[in-house]
Amino acid sequence: MNVQDGIQTHRAFIALGSNVGDRVEMIEKACLELDRAGIKVKRTSSLFETTPMYVLDQGTFLNGVCEVISPKNTLLSSSLLFGSNVNSQKVETTLAPMGLLDALQSIENTLGRMKLIDKGPRSIDLDILLYDQEIFSHERLNVPHNLMLERDFVLRPLCQLIPHERPPQSEKNSKTYMDYLKALPPPEPTPYSTTPISPSFPTIYATDPKRNTHVMAIMNLTPDSFSDGGKHVPSDMTYITETVRDFIAHGATIIDIGGESTRPGSTPVGAEEEIARVVPAIKHIRTSIPEASKIAISIDTYRASVAEAACAAGADIINDVSAGTLDPEMLPTAARIGKSIILMHMRGTPQTMTQLTDYPNGVIPSVAAELRERIEAAEEAGVRRWRIILDPGLGFAKTQPEDLEILRDLSRLRETEGLDCFPWLMGPSRKRFIGHITGVKTPRERVWGTAATVSASVAGGADIVRVHDVHEMWQVAKVADAIHRV
Repeated sequence: MNVQDGIQTHRAFIALGSNVGDRVEMIEKACLELDRAGIKVKRTSSLFETTPMYVLDQGTFLNGVCEVISPKNTLLSSSLLFGSNVNSQKVETTLAPMGLLDALQSIENTLGRMKLIDKGPRSIDLDILLYDQEIFSHERLNVPHNLMLERDFVLRPLCQLIPHERPPQSEKNSKTYMDYLKALPPPEPTPYSTTPISPSFPTIYATDPKRNTHVMAIMNLTPDSFSDGGKHVPSDMTYITETVRDFIAHGATIIDIGGESTRPGSTPVGAEEEIARVVPAIKHIRTSIPEASKIAISIDTYRASVAEAACAAGADIINDVSAGTLDPEMLPTAARIGKSIILMHMRGTPQTMTQLTDYPNGVIPSVAAELRERIEAAEEAGVRRWRIILDPGLGFAKTQPEDLEILRDLSRLRETEGLDCFPWLMGPSRKRFIGHITGVKTPRERVWGTAATVSASVAGGADIVRVHDVHEMWQVAKVADAIHRV
C-alpha cells in the first residue's frame, strides 16, 4: 500500500487483451473506464500482436499491461458510459483484490464482453496480475496471476513497466521479471509492438525487422520555412491538390503539414494564423483528393488548439517539436482526442535552442534521459504508450557532431531501456549540418547529402523519415529497406 497526496492507495498491474473487433479501440475504452471508476491508469506498456494459446482457431490478440493506482475507498460505477442499458449503480469498495476484480468484470460487461468458450475469442479481457506485493487466493482470483511467469504475452509487456522488480515475497537474490522473461523459450512468431495511426492506415510494427520505412512528405504552408518557405500557398487548393497527388505517386504514405516555421530564430505567428493556414488544406485533402484516403496526415505544431483543430479537420498524428514543453495543454489534449503523437527532443524554443547544445554526459544518454522524461509527462497526462512516436530532433539543440552521433548510434538510442518498442521518426532532410559537411549552401540542393542521412536512418532502425524530396528519398528508403530490413 502507498500514500499519495495523503490518501492510502494500492498499486496493481492489469493485463489487457482483445482479439475481436477494433482491438485498440476496445482496450482504450477499457483504460478510460478504469480512470472513470477512480482507478487511475498511471502507465501502460506497448500493445503486442500475439498469436492465441490453447484455443488456436481464433484471431490474433493485442496484449498489454497497465499499472493502476486505486484509492483505498472509492465509488465504482457498474454501468459505464458506452451505450449501456444497465441502470447506474454505485458500489462502495475498499478495492482489495476482490473489489478490484468486481470493478474489472463490471467494465468487461459494460463493454460487451461475452465469454462463450473458455480461453476463446473475447472483445476485452482484464486480468489482475499483481496487487501491491500481496499473495492472495480465492476461488475467483489468485494474485499473483497463476500462469503469469510462464506466459510471454504477459511478461513481455510487464517487463516494460517493472523489469527489475521481483514477485511478491521473493528473496533479494531471486529472479526478476526480466529474468523470467529471458528464461522463456522464444515465442513463434515473435510478438511485435503496435502503434495504431488510423483505421485506414496500416499499423506500425516498430519491432518487426521486416517492416517498411514510411516516407513522410513535408508540406510547409509558411512563407519563412528554411528550405521551402512560400512554396506551398495555403489558399491555392489547386497547387495543394497537385502537390499531394505528386507526393502520393512518388511513395509518400504520410504528409506532415505545418503552419509555422520552427527553424532556428524563427518568429512565432500565433494560433489563429496557424489554424487559418493548415485547417483549410487538411479539409481539402480529406474531402477533395480521393487518392489521399489511405495516407496519414500529420499536423506539425506545438500548440494544443492548433492540434485539436487540425485533427478535427482530418489529421491523424500530432507532430510536436517540443514534446509538450511549449504548451501545457498539448499532452492532455492528445490524450483526450486519442491521437498518436510524435514527441521530439528539443531544448528551449526555436529562438533559443542553438544556445542549448551542451551534453556533458554525451548526446545519446542525454537525449535518452530527456525523452524518457517527456514520455513520463505524456503518460501522466493520459497518453498511452502505444500512441507515442519518438524523434531525437536532428538539428534542434544539436551541433553537427551531435547530429552525426545520433545518426551513427540511432540503434543504441532505440534500444535504451525505457525507449524500446517505440517507433522512431528521423528528420534529416536538407538540414544545416549537411550543408556544412558538403559546402552546399542552398538547402534545396542538399539532396545527395540528405540521401546519405536517410540511408543511415533506415540502417539505425527509423520507422519514418521526414523529407522534402519525396521521389528521391523514397528510392533511398526502398533500397535501404531491402538491405537492412530482412
